[in-house]
Amino acid sequence: MCGITGWASFHGDARTQAPVIEAMTATLTPRGPDAGGVWLGERAAIGHRRLAVVDLAGGAQPMTDRPDEPALVLTYSGEVYNHHALRAELRARGHRFRTRSDTEVVLRAYAEWGEAAAEHLDGMFAFAVWDERAQRLVLVRDRLGVKPLFWAAVDGGVAFASEPKALFAHPGIRPRVDADGLREAYSLLFNTGPTVWSGVREVEPGGLLVLDRAGVRERRYWQLEAGEHTDDREATVERVRELVNAAARAQLEADVPLCGLLSGGLDSTVLTALLADELRLREGPDARLRTYAVDYSDQAAHFTADVLRTGHDTPYAIEAGAFIGTEHSTVVLDPRSLLDPEHRRAVVAARDSPIGVGDMDTSLYLLFGEIRRHSTVAVSGEAADEVFGGYPWFHDPRALAARTFPWLLVTGDEAAMPLNPELGLSIDEFRDDTYRTALAAVPHLDGESPAEHRQREMRHLSLTRWLRQLLHRKDRLSMARGLEVRVPYCDHRLVEYAFSAPWSLHSFDGREKSLLRATGTGLAPRSVLGRPKNHYPATHHPDYNRGLQALARDALADEQVRALADETRLKPSLDTPPEQLEWGRRLQLERVVDLALWLDHHRPELAL
Repeated sequence: MCGITGWASFHGDARTQAPVIEAMTATLTPRGPDAGGVWLGERAAIGHRRLAVVDLAGGAQPMTDRPDEPALVLTYSGEVYNHHALRAELRARGHRFRTRSDTEVVLRAYAEWGEAAAEHLDGMFAFAVWDERAQRLVLVRDRLGVKPLFWAAVDGGVAFASEPKALFAHPGIRPRVDADGLREAYSLLFNTGPTVWSGVREVEPGGLLVLDRAGVRERRYWQLEAGEHTDDREATVERVRELVNAAARAQLEADVPLCGLLSGGLDSTVLTALLADELRLREGPDARLRTYAVDYSDQAAHFTADVLRTGHDTPYAIEAGAFIGTEHSTVVLDPRSLLDPEHRRAVVAARDSPIGVGDMDTSLYLLFGEIRRHSTVAVSGEAADEVFGGYPWFHDPRALAARTFPWLLVTGDEAAMPLNPELGLSIDEFRDDTYRTALAAVPHLDGESPAEHRQREMRHLSLTRWLRQLLHRKDRLSMARGLEVRVPYCDHRLVEYAFSAPWSLHSFDGREKSLLRATGTGLAPRSVLGRPKNHYPATHHPDYNRGLQALARDALADEQVRALADETRLKPSLDTPPEQLEWGRRLQLERVVDLALWLDHHRPELAL
C-alpha cells in the first residue's frame, strides 16, 4: 500500500520541475513511510511513497520496464491478489521478471494488454502509467474504488495523486472551494467524480482516464450489472461461501505482520474465522491470528441503543475471539483522547475534507495507530452490509417508500451540519436532481416485481454511493498511520454474484444478511450469528458530549465558520444537557469543529 502522485503535460519540460514532484510526493509520506522515489521525463513527472508489504527487497517505485531509456513508468498503490497467476501467464507470453512483487506484474500486464490490463487484475489498486512511446498517461482505479485516485487539470495536461493534498503542492492547483463543492460535501450524497475541491475530481471506481495529445478521455472498464440468477437457495449459499472463502484466503498474503479487525459482529467474525483457518493451514495448528477491537471507557455503563447501534460490541468480540482462537486485544479510549485537538486535527488533515463522523473517526485513527505498533496489514469486514443488505433502510418501509437517498431517513438530514441560509446553496434541489441521476444508472432485469425493482435500487445506491465514503474513511485514516487495510467483501466477483441474487434470497430467514448468516454457520458463536446489525461504535460518555459542545462554541467564535454554519439551528445542540445530546444532533457539532480545523489547516479560497 502506498501513495502515488505526478503529472503529465505537453507544455514545458518536466525535467526542470524536480522540486515540485518531490514536494508533491513528500505530502504522501504517511501513506508510504518505508521508501520514496521520483522519475522525471520531458513530458511527465512521477512520484511514489512506499509501504512495503510484498517483496520487501524488490518492488521499489516508480518502476520502469527497463533501466535504460524506459518505455513505461509505473507508480502503483494497492494489492493485486491474483498476481501469482498473472505472473505465470505473462511469463508464458514471453515476459521476464526482475522481482517477485505484484507491482511488476501490473507493469508487465500493461506492457502486454495496455489499458485492458485493468480487466485482468483482481484486488484493490490505483495506478498511473506513463507510456513514453505513445506519449500517453493512463490512470486506473479498482472496481469498487477501495483505493483513492484524484486528478486535476494543469497547463497542457493532468496532475494526479492518492490524496488532494499532494495536488495542492503543484503550483498550478489551488485549494479552492465553490458553492458546488459545499453542496457535494454537505448533501451527504457521496457522488463519484466531483469533490469538495473546485477542479479536483476522482477517477471513478472501475474507471480509467487517458491523457494524450488528443486530450483527456474517461471510460469505465467495469460497472455493476444485473444478471440472471438461476441458483436455488442451497446453491446460492454454497456459492457465497466459496466466494467469501476465496476472497479471505487470497488476502492473507503479506511479508509483514497481518491482523484482523474483529468487532464481534457477523461480518468481521465470519471473515476472521476464515482467515484464522487459513493461517493454521499455512503455519501449523498453533498459529494464532492477532485481532483488534475498539471500545470506550465506561461504555457498558453509558451505552444507549439507537437505530444504528443496538448493543455493546466488546462482549461479543471477546466471545468471538475465544471461539475462533485468536489473540484478541481491545483498545479502550477515553473522552480526553477523543477530544484532543491534535488528534482531531490529524484526522481532518488526513481526510482533506470537513465532512467526517467525529469521535468515530478519531477513535478509528487512534485504533489504527495502536495496531500499527504490531502489524502493517489489517483485514476488515467493510462492505458486507452493502453486499448482503444489512442496513436498516433495506428493511424500513418508510425508507423503501421514500423518493430520496435512503440513508438520509435513517441518519437524518440533521446529521449534516446546517449551512448558513444566506449562502443560498439550494441543497434540496441538488439532492433531488442527484437522486434522479443515481436511479437512472441502476441496472434492472425485465419482469422484476416492484419490490425487487426497489431493492435493486437500494443495493445499487448503497454499493456505489454509501460505500464510497466508508472506503474513503478507512483508507485515509489507516494510511495516515502507515497501515494497509484490506476489504475482502469488496471482491468484485462476490459483489456481482450477490447483486444479481434476488432479494428473496437475501432475506430468506426474515432478517438482514440471510446469505452471510447462513455462510457463517459453524464459523461464529450463535450469539454473534443472531445479533442484529450494529454500526461502528460511538462513545456515549456525557463527558465527551460536554467537551464537544465546548469545542463547537470555540469553533463558532471564528468569523469564517459563522459565515458557513447556521448558528440558529445549531443552538439547540449547544444548549442540550450533555447527557441528553442524541447522536444526530451531536454529529452537527462534530462537523462544526471539523470545519474550523479544516479551514485552519488548508486555508482554502472560498469562492461562494
